[in-house]
Amino acid sequence: MKLISPRTHGYLDFLTVLIFLLAPTLLDLSSVPALLSYSLAGAHLIVTLISGFPVAAIKLIPFTVQGWVERIVGPVLIAAPFVFNFFDEIFARNFYFAMGAIIIIVGLITDYQGNNRSYQ
Repeated sequence: MKLISPRTHGYLDFLTVLIFLLAPTLLDLSSVPALLSYSLAGAHLIVTLISGFPVAAIKLIPFTVQGWVERIVGPVLIAAPFVFNFFDEIFARNFYFAMGAIIIIVGLITDYQGNNRSYQ
């Protein structure tokens, strides 16, 4: 059973953008994880604004495609501390592990096939 509707997922996406924007300051992230966080905020905002769900500004890509993007992003975030060599930074590492896990979990319980009248 999918617990999160497309509309709710959209609101969570905007929250995710905000979290990625605030994390560098709140967690005092060093340059690489901070730059990555700001970049992810921008990319996530763009995808959110163009995805086919009710809170999108321009519906250019189907919501199901966003779901596939998130299936890739979640594991990539978990790998980021290793790939970008900031595994020893506890707050940065744990932030990326947590965000990756959250994106995976939200993706698993989102109804990407939900009735989405705004996209039709």
